[in-house]
Amino acid sequence: MPSDLSGRIALVTGASRGVGRAVALDLAARGVHVIALARTQGALEELDDEIRKRGGAATLAPCDVKDFEALDRLGRAIFDRWGKLDILVGNAGALGPITPVGHIEPKQWDDVFAVNVTANWRLIRSLDVLLRASDAGRAVFVTSGAAHAARVRPFWTAYGASKAALEALARSYAAETANITSVRVMLVNPGPLRTRMRAQAMPGEDPSSLRTPEDLAPKVAELCAPDWTLTGKLYDFPQDRVLSFSEPA
Repeated sequence: MPSDLSGRIALVTGASRGVGRAVALDLAARGVHVIALARTQGALEELDDEIRKRGGAATLAPCDVKDFEALDRLGRAIFDRWGKLDILVGNAGALGPITPVGHIEPKQWDDVFAVNVTANWRLIRSLDVLLRASDAGRAVFVTSGAAHAARVRPFWTAYGASKAALEALARSYAAETANITSVRVMLVNPGPLRTRMRAQAMPGEDPSSLRTPEDLAPKVAELCAPDWTLTGKLYDFPQDRVLSFSEPA
């Protein structure tokens, strides 16, 4: 179990459903004040009600992660209120079209990269100074096996390429902060989970055969704890292992 997280401040993106919602609820139950970011106001209010019901506290941030200027303003608002950020969970993601690479429309490509890559870069750009101000800043980004599996899945080009770019982004950030700050950066591969995105990608799959976001959430909490020391690694939930990246075979 992770060390005491009470009193820490966390921003969770894509917090209104799926993995983001489960992580927000789990962190709040551990005494973390959760800044919950998502597009849907109603779903965020339902999350807030559930967090309060469990004795936790949250600040709602209705925002599309593609509104990059809003992410800049969010960084300033966090600074003005708390002066630091202890935890960033970059969970918001877009599946995009599952289609031959030559059939992807430019706007579809741009939208997937905006959510999966550029938004996380803008969050780092906005929040890096706040994570460094924490005694143990932790950044966790949700990736996918589509980014690094030895056998590439056909037709998942936009999603896989964007998640591969996210992995490079997170690993670069980890390398830059490893020896000069207390910031630690991890990637998480959830594997197949019972989420709306999974149902969209695999409509014929039996959802009852899959693990849930609630199963994953405590593992993410471990990566957010002050006593977590690894950085630039991948936590693979299906294997329940921390993996190092290696040169291509």
